[in-house]
This record gives sequence, C-alpha cells and structure tokens, in this order.
Amino acid sequence: MSISNNSNSVASLSNLPLSQNGAEVILGTSLEPQQLAIPIAPTPITMFGPRGACLVSETGSLWVSDTGHHRLLGWRNLPTEDNQPADWVIGQPDFYHEGQNAKGTPGRTTVSVPTGMCVCGQGLAVADAWNHRILIWKNVPEDSNVPADLVLGQANFVDNEPNRGSQQADANTMHWPYGVFYYQGKLFVADTGNRRLLIWREFPTENGQPADLVLGQPDMISRNENGGASATAASMRWCHDITVWNDNLVVADAGNHRVMIWQGIPTENNAPCAVVLGQKSFHFVEMNQGVYWPSASSLSMPYGVATAGEWLVVADTANSRLLGWKQPESILSLQGAIASAIIGQSSCASKSENRNYGLPTRDSLNWPYGVKIVGKTAVIADSGNNRVLLWKFND
Repeated sequence: MSISNNSNSVASLSNLPLSQNGAEVILGTSLEPQQLAIPIAPTPITMFGPRGACLVSETGSLWVSDTGHHRLLGWRNLPTEDNQPADWVIGQPDFYHEGQNAKGTPGRTTVSVPTGMCVCGQGLAVADAWNHRILIWKNVPEDSNVPADLVLGQANFVDNEPNRGSQQADANTMHWPYGVFYYQGKLFVADTGNRRLLIWREFPTENGQPADLVLGQPDMISRNENGGASATAASMRWCHDITVWNDNLVVADAGNHRVMIWQGIPTENNAPCAVVLGQKSFHFVEMNQGVYWPSASSLSMPYGVATAGEWLVVADTANSRLLGWKQPESILSLQGAIASAIIGQSSCASKSENRNYGLPTRDSLNWPYGVKIVGKTAVIADSGNNRVLLWKFND
C-alpha cells in the first residue's frame, strides 16, 4: 500500500484508508493456481467471477452478482465471518444449480451474466447484461427468487435480444448493460455494448421506459465506439460503472483506459466531460498510456468506481489494484492527475495479480471489477480470485 507524488515514483508513502490488516471478511473461496481453468461448482459459499456487489446499509443486507454462476446471492445482514454462506439466491432454483436464465427462458427471476447493482431508494437495480436489460425490485428482496417488478431495455420480462433485435440502438433498448447507478431520483445505466450512458431524469415507472438523455453518442440510435472516430471528451468505448463525486458525474470508460468526470450532472445529450483520469488528454486511449508498466497516473481497463467522503476510488482492474484520488479544490485540476493512493500492489509500477502472481491474501487483488463503499465498509468484487472482500474503510 503506497501513494506516489510523480508518475514514475515507486516510493512508499501514506495509505489509501483501508485497514492495514486487509479484508475483515472474505466471501467465496479461492482457486489454487493449477485449478484456474476449472469452474467452481455453485454452493451457498462459492462464487465464480463475481463482478458486482451492493451493501444496502452499514449493517446489511448484502447482495452480490455471482456472475459466472448466473445468479444473485443475498445475505440478510452484513457478513461477519469468512466464507459465510448466503441466505438467499435469485436466478437459480437453489444454491446448487447454475446456467444462463437457469437453463431456461428469461423471466422475472432469471439472470444471464449479472454485473453491476445498486440500491435505488427502497429498491434494488441489477444490470442483467446478457439479457440486455436492467431488472428493478421496488423493495430490496428479502427472500430467494423474489420476482423483479420492472424491466428496462426490453418491453417485457421474456424478450432478451440486444437492442430488441435491431441493428440500431434506441432510447428504450440496450446491448450489454454492465453498470447501473441511482442518484437523487435519477437512474444511470452504462449501456456498454452501445458505447453510451443512458440517463432517466426521474426514476422509471414502466417496463421498457425510454431514457431521457444519452452521453457518449450524438443521438439515441448511434452505437459506434468513440462515436465512429477518435476519442474525445464526449465519446466512450466501453463504459462500465458510474458514481457521483460531490455532485460531479464519474464514469469508468474501461475501453479507453480512463475515468471521465463531468462538472455537475449533464443535462444535454452528448455533453463532453470536463477531465479524464488515466490519460494525458481526451485523445489518448492506450492501456497504461502506451507503456507496459503502470504508473500513478495510468489505468488499464478500469471497470469500477466508488466514492467515500473526499475520496474517489477506482478499480484499476487489469492492473489488479485500487487507486484513490482526493477531492481537489477544482475538478479541472484533475486532468491526468496522479493518484493520491494505491492498494493491492506494493508500488505504483506493479500490475501482477495477487502481487507476484501468488496465492491470494487478505490484502491482494486479482482483476477487481467492482467497488462500492457504504459507511465504513468497502465492498470489493475481487473477480479473478472468485471472492468478495469486505474491507474496513477509515475515511
């Protein structure tokens, strides 16, 4: 755990405010190196490549997208022990089955590659990526296989074609939506396969309700990566997660190896962001800024973003680390800024999984896809280690 005060430094300084003891609780089990190609059988304890998690409150409940098993796992309260079994499952008939849409047809209780999730008021929203839809429960489920109340991206709970079978996108269609976020009555969806972010100004109330705004594309029907041209302050290649940092919209644009930040919440289609993290300018898109080894200012496939107080935390996924930036006096000063802190690697120039490609430890990471922070708990979907970490955040 270290921070750097220039892009090439590897000096150890102060820490990202996560407990020095590593994760307090580890959910799921880890693979041995020789087993990396062998899928993990589903049980109430095991996970296979979880890509998202959502802590409803500081004491629970907790929901996890167990992505590789095509299910959601729920814990009634914040887990307090390693490998604690889940209390509930959604997406499969029981804890011991797996398969896309439970090896059947889509419905109100099935999922196919679930990823991001968030609390939305009293409810829960889940990005059901390969069904090309968002599922919404008006109240956070408190049992197994509670049916969803609302679907976006599809006209009903049965259909699951990308963009509803069209070659074009539209305001009411989706293609591989991987991220979902709720803020002050607004809903944001990272419609990843359409290379755009959709915004509902007011929380949707009808199935298939069209979005009101689009970012990343000039209109609601376009879907080319980076708008069909070179990257700009307005374009996206592979947007994946969303948060709001002191009223400023933040989007992880993993395909361009950057994080986009707007001043405030955009109110017009295709509004350009104010700054990017991870790249020197809006037009650079190379992994780790075109250098093999990362630095304190570069990113490689950043899939997750979260905030806690003055901190913006980024899951720098392919570098197997979390980076943190502190809130500046002006958002504009963040353009290409050096991170304030790092965790998961011994220096800002390292990128190996579990540090030196070793077995996972309580403070190591292997392709972390998702990070959320609620109160004093950071919830990290440590996907490559087939686990979720509950780590004390001491901001």
